Amino acid sequence: MSEPDRQGSLSAAPTSADRQVLDVRGLRVAFAGREVVRGVSLQCAPGECLAIVGESGSGKSVTARALLGLLGRDARVQTTRLEIAGTVLTGARVADPRWHRLRGRRVGFVLQDALGSLDPLVSIGRQVAEPLRAAGVSAADARRRAIAALDRAGMPAPEVRARQRPGELSGGLRQRALIAAAIAAGPRLLIADEPTTALDASVQSRILTLLAELKQDGLALLLISHDLRAVARVADRIAVMEHGKIVEAGDASQLLSSPRHPYTRTLIGAIPTGTHPDTVSETAPVLLQGDGITVTFPLPGRRRLRAVSGVDIAVHAGEALGIVGESGSGKSTLLDVLLGLRRPEHGRVVLFGDPWSGISERQRRPVRRRLQSVGQDPQGSFDPRWTAEHILREAIALAGTAGAAQTPTSLLGAVGLPGELLRRHPAQFSGGQRQRLSIARALAFQPEVLLCDEPVSALDVTAQAEILRLLAELTTGRGIALVLVSHDLAVIRKSCDRVLVMHDGQVVERGPVDAVLVRPTHPYTQRLLAAEGMTPGLAAVSRGSERCIQSGREV
Repeated sequence: MSEPDRQGSLSAAPTSADRQVLDVRGLRVAFAGREVVRGVSLQCAPGECLAIVGESGSGKSVTARALLGLLGRDARVQTTRLEIAGTVLTGARVADPRWHRLRGRRVGFVLQDALGSLDPLVSIGRQVAEPLRAAGVSAADARRRAIAALDRAGMPAPEVRARQRPGELSGGLRQRALIAAAIAAGPRLLIADEPTTALDASVQSRILTLLAELKQDGLALLLISHDLRAVARVADRIAVMEHGKIVEAGDASQLLSSPRHPYTRTLIGAIPTGTHPDTVSETAPVLLQGDGITVTFPLPGRRRLRAVSGVDIAVHAGEALGIVGESGSGKSTLLDVLLGLRRPEHGRVVLFGDPWSGISERQRRPVRRRLQSVGQDPQGSFDPRWTAEHILREAIALAGTAGAAQTPTSLLGAVGLPGELLRRHPAQFSGGQRQRLSIARALAFQPEVLLCDEPVSALDVTAQAEILRLLAELTTGRGIALVLVSHDLAVIRKSCDRVLVMHDGQVVERGPVDAVLVRPTHPYTQRLLAAEGMTPGLAAVSRGSERCIQSGREV
């Protein structure tokens, strides 16, 4: 375990005496006089992975950007020492040309949002070749090395993919393209900021395997993540950040299995474990039902892609039904049909015993308030100019008689938020608070069915635990029927009574969660579970989580 340094922080320093690719000591970052990173010291050697974990707002991403001089002129950055890949940058200012020579050549940077980080109008090959061209490599050689980097990143048919644009690739392939761009120039250090968030289990597993292979090739890897299960697959050492400081650091398996700091125990205790007990009565009424739902999309040459094929679904009052599957399996398309946002080509949807899919929007309008949805990105669904109070008052007004007895304060209270937040704008909320606000807006309509599409995938483990607990209270306390779409099998196991497993638009397995996700019979479900992998590190996370829960430290 690392000892406190003179600044009072912990130093995430390895025991190896090898020359470090990354050596930063006493890093402090402040915005407008407010210090958000306080005395952080980190070191990372060739062939080693150091992971920084913590909740949203703990200072992880600010630390990563500070190491690359990407915080802008409004930030005040101080270090007692900063050396990266042999370049001493202690005291370097934002405009220092050494940053430009460092980024892309000696240090690669992979961001979480692959679609937002790639230029939608430029081919993948050109974007991967960009750091090579900046280093003075000829166009022909840069293209050749870009294709080689795509191949190394595990991109299938790299020469074909190099000619495609980001919108033509899946989320996992876009993330591989970002990694290829980051390693194309042969950097000594790779900084990956949440590289697997919002990816399904199998794609996440492939990305983590790729990162592990790069580490084995001698690349130093700094991994920023709130997902301790992902970290356990790759990290040699872990530094835990809280409020801008490292509160615990050490060997990955030891820290995950025997955490010492209360905050670390809180993070580990918040990881979803176990299965949700099936408490839904067989006599509970079916509120939402779909029979033989089929949806196709047009392809070139008069062909059609079958996105959803003959799916049957039924959701009972007070039941939590999970839908899992890889990206492109048809989950979100099915949810659009259930919401009445897309008409199925074949089959039908029945809501509260009446037709839902074959009627006009005008006919749906009186019933729609009883069916609400919560998406993955609440920030994108809020008007940034409106306060939380304005958002909730609008929902109450639209709810009509259903919202008559409610107030913005009561709605916030229903999702565990204090009334003092009413005057804040969505951007002033944390990720977990925004998701609670999104649920509060849905509750204004007093819904009987709630459809959630990846509602916790972008949240840290403690915020995730809070949202999952809230959803559980809505199903058991209010009898709301919940449909939860997620790529995270642990979330489904913890939160749902039954589960549907989708593959290529079809339901390949269904049943109680403790049967399907503990004793799967279909090969595809078995592959999904295998993608989670129970490596020694993941086993340590599981043991650590169980200890934290047993000791009463679950969030």
